[in-house]
Amino acid sequence: MSTHTIGDQQLQVIHAAFTGTLVQPEDPGFDDARAIWNGMVDKYPLLIARCADVDDVVTAVNFARENDLPVAIRGGGHNVAGSAICDDGLVIDLSEMTNVVVDTETRRASVQGGATIGDVDRATQRHGLATALGVVSETGIAGLTLNGGLGHLRRKYGLSLDNLTSVEIVTADGVVRTASDEENTDLFWAIRGGGGNFGVVTNFEYKLHEVGPDVNMLFTWYGGDDVEDALRAFREYTTAASRDGSVVAFYAFVPEDETFPEESWGDPAIAMIGCYDGPTDEAEAEFRELRTVAEPIADMSGPIEYTALQTLLDEDYPDGLRYYWKAVYVEELTDDIVDLVVRYGADSPSHLSTVDVWHLGGAIGDVEPDATAFWHRTNDYMLTFEANWEDPAVDDENVAWVRNGIEELREMLVTTGGYGNFPGFGEDPSQTLFGDNYNRLVDVKTVYDPENLFKLNTNIEPHEQPSE
Repeated sequence: MSTHTIGDQQLQVIHAAFTGTLVQPEDPGFDDARAIWNGMVDKYPLLIARCADVDDVVTAVNFARENDLPVAIRGGGHNVAGSAICDDGLVIDLSEMTNVVVDTETRRASVQGGATIGDVDRATQRHGLATALGVVSETGIAGLTLNGGLGHLRRKYGLSLDNLTSVEIVTADGVVRTASDEENTDLFWAIRGGGGNFGVVTNFEYKLHEVGPDVNMLFTWYGGDDVEDALRAFREYTTAASRDGSVVAFYAFVPEDETFPEESWGDPAIAMIGCYDGPTDEAEAEFRELRTVAEPIADMSGPIEYTALQTLLDEDYPDGLRYYWKAVYVEELTDDIVDLVVRYGADSPSHLSTVDVWHLGGAIGDVEPDATAFWHRTNDYMLTFEANWEDPAVDDENVAWVRNGIEELREMLVTTGGYGNFPGFGEDPSQTLFGDNYNRLVDVKTVYDPENLFKLNTNIEPHEQPSE
């Protein structure tokens, strides 16, 4: 039973100060407003504050603090843990705040906190520019960036958070602050990897790079008999890969799509998707060994518009599907790891699920682990279990598949940590994500959010406050 309520007098107070839209359970659009990307998550907030500007965010933060309400922050609503929504609390919804301003002279993009990757790509590609974001265009930039951010440009330009130059953030006291390398430097350090623990980021400023309009895509599929050979070829490729190339290998099942031969639909497969940001002849040489492992089921590799590459996977992750994802970092792609990928991939309860091996390194590893709050920079790979399915009756089976695979991985000496954008339901200890940066994060949390207002995340608990 809920211990939180919002009375009529309290509602009058926020209505008087709020210029956006306030949505309550009795309003006709409430169910649509509370729906998020992960169909497993079904929560009922007391109030959804769809903010029109930073002043609305200040009003909402103050209202939540003064009324002791749980707070969820919604940017794109795509974090798999469902942290964009809450029961019996206030949702600070930034989905109406999507403006992107590109400065071609300084090569900077100023992006509001409710924008998606697609919003940014469309605006920056008009000028032949891009920043390092994720691989599904409907993902919100806020959670993606604050927890790391891995995309097709990661080995060349680093994590999304490595491309931040400053943020505008509303902290728990309702103050609007700028955080950068020159101002509130401790806060800027913490938000780059510390997730939503420190406030509501209402604006992100990214540095931009010359990218596109075309890049070179690797997208090759092999049948189940070739999985081990393909993974070993991928492993060999990563030992000398160019920074211009970033590749993910994933165990999957052939979709029922006319791109693939009908006789292969539903069969086990290994696919490799990647991007090479450079000349086409160099890309062909870079990816040649990955495209000639065996006779492919399909090979869609070649030049592609950057915006098209960024939207290519969107249809595989629709709103309302059921999702449960977890990840670990891997130091070395041993034969035992390869065997595990093959074994768990074949045993997946859902043919929509994948086991993915991301090649990291490059620019990600150029940054020292304690230079930002994002600790896990020294491993060459990230291995992720993505359970994706439709039927609620098999929730437990799919969740167990992920948890068992991750648990087995964590018993291996070559694995460590976890990734804030693939956190399951946030059940792992915070130190799993933050490593040796955790104690410093606690110190920063204590300064900016001493009462832990922002705790519906992979939470960093502040130091205990002295009793009055």
